[in-house]
Amino acid sequence: MNDIFFRFLALPTLTPLLCAVLALPAQAQLGLGDARKPSAANGLRLPSASPRPATVAPASASDVTRQADYIVAVVNTEPVTNHEVRARVGRALRQLAERGQPMPPAEALRKEMLERLISERAQLQYARETGLKVDAGALAQAELAIARQNDMTSVDELHRRVEQEGIPLKDFRDDVRNQVLLARLREREIETRVKVSDAEVDAFIREQTGARVGSPELNLAMILILLPEGTGETETTRLRERAEEVARRARAGQDFAELARDFSDANNRGRDGGVLGLRPLDRYPEIFVQATQRSRVGDVVGPVRSGAGWHVLKVLERKQVTDLPEVRIPQTRVSHILLRIGQTQTEQVARERAADMRRRIRAGQAKFEDLARQYSQDDSAADGGEMGWASPGQFVPEFEQAMNNLDPGQISEPITSRFGVHLIRVEGRREQVLTAAEQRQLARNMLRERKAQEEFDTWAQEVRGRAYVEYRDAPK
Repeated sequence: MNDIFFRFLALPTLTPLLCAVLALPAQAQLGLGDARKPSAANGLRLPSASPRPATVAPASASDVTRQADYIVAVVNTEPVTNHEVRARVGRALRQLAERGQPMPPAEALRKEMLERLISERAQLQYARETGLKVDAGALAQAELAIARQNDMTSVDELHRRVEQEGIPLKDFRDDVRNQVLLARLREREIETRVKVSDAEVDAFIREQTGARVGSPELNLAMILILLPEGTGETETTRLRERAEEVARRARAGQDFAELARDFSDANNRGRDGGVLGLRPLDRYPEIFVQATQRSRVGDVVGPVRSGAGWHVLKVLERKQVTDLPEVRIPQTRVSHILLRIGQTQTEQVARERAADMRRRIRAGQAKFEDLARQYSQDDSAADGGEMGWASPGQFVPEFEQAMNNLDPGQISEPITSRFGVHLIRVEGRREQVLTAAEQRQLARNMLRERKAQEEFDTWAQEVRGRAYVEYRDAPK
């Protein structure tokens, strides 16, 4: 129906940022569908109107039948129309053209769009049946986000542009409302229960960047008793006994570096005292790794036989790689007032109270910090609602979208999330070098999104499978 909002939802929000952070390939920027705010890097723009031909050839009767609207499927009791399918097909074709991707066969694309509409319709029905809805405030925030991402100053300007594109405003707003409802449904059903372990974060960073984050590293010291090629049995025995004596003295506590200088045939015996240095396991000979894998720091192992001779090894250090490259991202310093919804306070009452607080603050009758300390039902209340500097993806989608629509010093309209009703004030914005912990959190967010998408796909198939679907043929 409207290409603007389709692109707004279809492109992931955090992915462009995290692609830069984690050096993802460009194609990974698509298909991870995040319901959070879109980044400016997505390049969201309104489609330009297609030029209309000066003359139109008369349509045949069969052409008129094909172009006419009719029901192509019924999902439980709701119809899916040919007009909806054709609109989705046109939208998909425009996106494929923009990305320079090949066009699929027309019938295959039409079938895919019909199946998507059926699945979407079943999900919307489930959302409504289970009490989810989108109020006027949430709809207004979504429209404002679309306007901002398309370089417009107001929702009124967005509406004018939509109508210029020939899209009925009611259809556009219905589509926006449905997409916000689907995002909330996904958050409720999937995202709140997705967990990501530290090991998964390490593996994900290694996968995306090639960095060895989370990989073990080992530092060994070595004494080599060289066994020259062709050495006789008597000399071989003598050298093995020499290696055993060196190992015995090292275990008894004699200085390993001193032993290396006195006995080792390795090149680094005098300069480094036999120290080989901290390095990943795959940069050590496999026999060294195998021999020391159960040893603790300080243990002496050996003699270990190799083609070069006998090695006496001491484990000096073990560690996990934690360093990440420097990354800069935008951050927002934000405060909020939270009014929780429950048996003692409905959403409507909370929104009215929040709206009254906003009016008093803007009129100079009260301070944001004072109202937060007095009324906010969040841990930040003691700090006047101050939540510190936040990175992208840190908050739930409704909160983050509203926050990103504000200029420093502005206060939002009342915003509803699963936590309650918020008033949000942006204190400032900056570009910040992330710590390793913050970079790991961004990676965790992206991995959580990937896992959530996988779970959502499975869940959506189950919802689709429970729905009654009747396909209809085109009228003759």
